[in-house]
Amino acid sequence: MISTPDNKAIKKTLRQQIRRLKSTFSLDERDEMSSVVIHHLMDHPKWQSARTVLLYHSLPDEVNTHQLITSALHQGKRVILPVVVGDALELRECISIDDLHEGAFHIFEPDGEPFTDFDAIDLAIIPGVAFTTDGRRLGRGRGYYDRLLKRNKTVYKIGICWPFQLLPDIPTEQHDIRLDEVVS
Repeated sequence: MISTPDNKAIKKTLRQQIRRLKSTFSLDERDEMSSVVIHHLMDHPKWQSARTVLLYHSLPDEVNTHQLITSALHQGKRVILPVVVGDALELRECISIDDLHEGAFHIFEPDGEPFTDFDAIDLAIIPGVAFTTDGRRLGRGRGYYDRLLKRNKTVYKIGICWPFQLLPDIPTEQHDIRLDEVVS
């Protein structure tokens, strides 16, 4: 009998493969690809109708969301960003991108009181290492977003990624939250 690697090993291998692929693109190339993804997202009817959006302040190896946050604020949207607190994500409102400070994992985060009105969030934009077209997501492996998204099961969830991050298959576990769609 031939043994097959378990899901954990497969996920680890996929993360390594995507990390290698990302490294083949310069920062300028990633920013160009990010602009295309962000334009597709901003044309989306769910984005256009959303009043309160959960975004994330991107790291250099993620679709660049910095201008998206600024645009959302200029459009009068209420912008909610995650803050890493221990093993959980706490949400806080972002008033200005200039008011963010570097937090855990070098992620820029807002100060202020925790945002707890999860039902007020119209749209959640979710990062990931890789996605499938049917909404399965491979994160960084700590489960932060899966735990966060359990708090509001009705929010519309869109993953954003570069085209090479779309995979035909990603193994999932019972606790993994499926997204409503992926924009690349």
